[in-house]
Amino acid sequence: MSFADWFKQKLTPALVAERQTDSPQAALLHREFDSHPSRGLTPAKLAQILVQAEQGNMLAQAELFMDMEEKDAHIAAELSKRKMAAKKLDWKLVPPRDATAAEKKATKLLEALIRDELDAGALRMSLLDAIGHGFSCIELGWGRTAAGLWFPDQVEHRPPTWFTCPQENRNTLHLRDNRSTYGVPLQPFGWIVHIHSSRSGYLARSGLHRVLAWPYLYKNFSVRDLAEFLEVYGLPIRVGQYPPGASDDEKRALMNAVLSIGHNAAGIIPDSMKLELQQVMATGSADAFKVMIDWCEGSVSKAILGGTLTSSTGASGNRSLGEVHNEVRLDIRDDDVTQLDQTLSAYLVYPMAMLNGLFADNRCPTWVSDTQEPSDLALFATALPALAAAGAKIPVSYVNLKLKIPEPEAGEAILGMPAQVAPLPPGNGAAMLAVETRLIASVPDIDNSPVTAQADLLAQEAAPVLKSWVETIRSKVDAADSLDSLRDDLLNSYGDLNSTELVKVMALAFACSDLSGRFDVKEGA
Repeated sequence: MSFADWFKQKLTPALVAERQTDSPQAALLHREFDSHPSRGLTPAKLAQILVQAEQGNMLAQAELFMDMEEKDAHIAAELSKRKMAAKKLDWKLVPPRDATAAEKKATKLLEALIRDELDAGALRMSLLDAIGHGFSCIELGWGRTAAGLWFPDQVEHRPPTWFTCPQENRNTLHLRDNRSTYGVPLQPFGWIVHIHSSRSGYLARSGLHRVLAWPYLYKNFSVRDLAEFLEVYGLPIRVGQYPPGASDDEKRALMNAVLSIGHNAAGIIPDSMKLELQQVMATGSADAFKVMIDWCEGSVSKAILGGTLTSSTGASGNRSLGEVHNEVRLDIRDDDVTQLDQTLSAYLVYPMAMLNGLFADNRCPTWVSDTQEPSDLALFATALPALAAAGAKIPVSYVNLKLKIPEPEAGEAILGMPAQVAPLPPGNGAAMLAVETRLIASVPDIDNSPVTAQADLLAQEAAPVLKSWVETIRSKVDAADSLDSLRDDLLNSYGDLNSTELVKVMALAFACSDLSGRFDVKEGA
């Protein structure tokens, strides 16, 4: 029994209706609330959270990572750029190697099913959460189309706080439950598990957010200090003076008035009391705080996008450096989609192919994203004809691939120049038939017909006409008394030369060439 047949037996209607997280053991997960460990975060607390994650308890780390994306606009923006660069790419299913006609047809059917029933962009966007967390899990619920084909009719992203790693295998994800310390294994064909290797290490340490956590912490300190600095040095000092012998109630009223004037720009005090606004004597600058914030954000941009000039120009930025940084960002994008394609092929395409019985167990299409950048059309239009004329053998498929021009389907209209067929000139039919007979009779066996023989034959047929032209021109040269008169005589005689016989020979040559080409095409088919 194949694995697909075995799983179809296990995939009962009850199992389809109840996903793994709908079981009583996982019911507690739906009622959990995050503890937001980013509140009051200190270097010691951050180090403790990271160490706990390495030991298998990834709950606090996952909650912190979600807080980082929510509270830091720069991290959110840079991650969004990286995710959107991969999400917008077109994709297709590629048949297995040496695919048969049936497998190619099944691949098209499977691709159409995915495009019709699933939002591939939203799916890839959710899976790319693994860039920061190290993993991202989407739970699948299976259903059938009207034609009876299996497909995931329930696709839900599950928070990273729902998962943990067992100590015996720290590269495996388990679903947390109410019974065991390290949860239960994930149900086969019930999940799309994308493990993204942003850096080497165990699963708990492979997420990019572990690198971003420290700049995030330092930036928070600097932002807080900057806010305090502005509060102290950005407002004048209010000083209230009360007369000697003032009661506690009067002092309290004066203090309330001073505070009210500071925040509301309005307040009342008795005539016997005074209020003065004094400028701050000490001087300070916010530049130090801004330098620290810029350093933190620059470090975040380098970690996520590989550079800073794709986020902000900076004082020394220019276009050439920005293009270099953008090339690095494209390299990162290509690596992201390569890892994502492998996940979708294994956890989405393969289950759908097996459940629908479209392929054998060891054969399956592959999800492939189009990361190729279209080449410069003007450059290719100039270079290719010159290379071809120099003898370079350039396959048409290579040109289509570089320029992202799809191969035409059978019977599809093709853009191109219309074929120019030279019409046969009017003339003596018997003479034309005689020349055509000599041309055909002189063609040797098709397998051994050299091009030079045909060229020699055409030269022989055209020789009488060309000889008469040469004699005419020679007589004009002999009769000319200067180069200017020869030039004028040749220009005046243009069009009077007899070309009827030469046109006949050339027309027959074109006809033979056309027939030879059709014969070659027919033999090749």
